[in-house]
Amino acid sequence: MNIKFVVAGLALWACSAFATEVVTHPAVAMDQLTVTQLRAIYSMRQQNWPDGTTIRVFVLSAKNPIHQSFAKEKLQMFPYQLDRIWQKITYSGLGSAPVVLASEQQMREVVANTEGAIGYIENSDELSKLKVIHVTQ
Repeated sequence: MNIKFVVAGLALWACSAFATEVVTHPAVAMDQLTVTQLRAIYSMRQQNWPDGTTIRVFVLSAKNPIHQSFAKEKLQMFPYQLDRIWQKITYSGLGSAPVVLASEQQMREVVANTEGAIGYIENSDELSKLKVIHVTQ
């Protein structure tokens, strides 16, 4: 067997192992966001939804594979780039970083129960109490 095919297969498996969905509180009036809009939200530049509701951003630990997949797949950024943005905002006093949650289960619960919340979870059939946001180019 050719080693190139094995490596390529493992790379594809690793990328698909943690497919993520962007989710919000059910009352959020958006159904889709562009990558640019999603980046603005996660870089803490966009702080309100179009209806004026404050956006509450939630993330998992930077070491969590779901967080890493989200950053690369949805934001098209590396996780360390997000960390740098958040550190700059925090240390300059211009704002605060997103709330870091301990688990995907906690992400589901907090986003479902926090008005204006946005987060991400591993692609799953269990999406009750959450609204899936489609990310477009």
